[in-house]
Amino acid sequence: MELKTVSGPPRLRRVLRIWDLVFYGIVLIQPIAPVGIFGIAQKLSRGHVSTAILAAMAAMMLTAFSYGRMAAIYPSAGSAYTYVSRGFNPYVGSLIGWAMVLDYLVIPIVNTVYPALTFKRLFPEIPYAAWVGLVVGIIIFLNLLGIRFTARANEALLAIVSVVVVAFFISAVRFLFHLQGWGGLISLTPFYNPATFDFGALRTATSLAALTYIGFDGVTTLAEEVEDPKRTVPAATVLVCFICGILSTLEVYLGNLVWPHYNTFPNLETAFIDVCLRVGGMALFQAMAAILIIACLGTGLAGVAGAARLLYGMGRDNVLPGKFFARLDAKHNIPAFNVLVIGGLTLVGALAISYERAAELLNFGAFLAFMGVNVTCIQQFCLRPQVGRRRKLFTDLFVPGLGFVFCFGIWWSLPLPAKWAGGIWFVIGFAYAAIRTRGFRVEPPKMDFADL
Repeated sequence: MELKTVSGPPRLRRVLRIWDLVFYGIVLIQPIAPVGIFGIAQKLSRGHVSTAILAAMAAMMLTAFSYGRMAAIYPSAGSAYTYVSRGFNPYVGSLIGWAMVLDYLVIPIVNTVYPALTFKRLFPEIPYAAWVGLVVGIIIFLNLLGIRFTARANEALLAIVSVVVVAFFISAVRFLFHLQGWGGLISLTPFYNPATFDFGALRTATSLAALTYIGFDGVTTLAEEVEDPKRTVPAATVLVCFICGILSTLEVYLGNLVWPHYNTFPNLETAFIDVCLRVGGMALFQAMAAILIIACLGTGLAGVAGAARLLYGMGRDNVLPGKFFARLDAKHNIPAFNVLVIGGLTLVGALAISYERAAELLNFGAFLAFMGVNVTCIQQFCLRPQVGRRRKLFTDLFVPGLGFVFCFGIWWSLPLPAKWAGGIWFVIGFAYAAIRTRGFRVEPPKMDFADL
């Protein structure tokens, strides 16, 4: 008997398991995620950054579950934009997409400011503006050549980062044990100090500490390549937030014990490397500074590339003027004009905005997207369930509802400058959407996140 093979379009193979996704998510977030916000969050929380990290973790785990469930239904690029557009409402989805555009524009700024500040700590005689220009120049130059970090490069970076983080843990434990014995390693003060605790201050710090988890939603982009995605993707996204949250809490907990007086740092933005200097000397100080610079350059490089390609997709799909934004460089086949535009915005933004303000603005857009996904999850599973599927109030309503409440509380706690700047951006997007859809009577043009 002759066996005939049926040919068809190529499909992605479902070969990934839960720990493949978890590892990928940890690579995206990075184990040093809380290092950048440590000093600022310590001051904002009055010494309770560990509690702020845990509070943000609770909100992110609930939201991660919603992301995972939506990814199982809509396993495509676009993440929050796709879920809200297709699962809730296309007009609301377009506004969520507009908020995501803000994030793509701010990510390169955040990852330019921090390495520039770190360079300034290492070489104080050179002006900060010069370091900003150098970082932006490197990122733009590499993007114009078409160079992008691969998964192997990210894994190598994760290995290096992990070595330095482990070295910090060992050095901090040795330092504290030498000073106070085992009793110096166990304390509730980093979580609750009645002399300085303030709930309002903790909420404000939590809105910044949530930056630690930005990027967890990248796990959902692999939904089409996962075995049993309905179970695996939600579990993996929650596990990524949990593992990164525990690691981050341990880092800032030890940092708090090593440097208990939150208002005495020489520089808030680079406070954690001062902690490294105290416990590990100049070697650990320089090692932590080096991996921070490398990690930020890598994220900044990918951020500029992603933002430039997002503008290209919006120009190609006529969301933005295609004459300007939908052009590709003939030599390298990249949107070179968009790279230069993003580079210019990054340079101006890095010189005009502090690290704290840029991080808060990033969270403004991110948490609008998180709230949108939680509401969409309620709509998709509780209010409009699939035929033949029974509602489960705990997972279909309570979990995403609580996730929305947590995210709204964190978003509402953002400082006024971030709300004003983000609000203006959102109003511009709303007005633009109203014009393009003739008063929301025509379906909005779709944004393409597939190439990011």
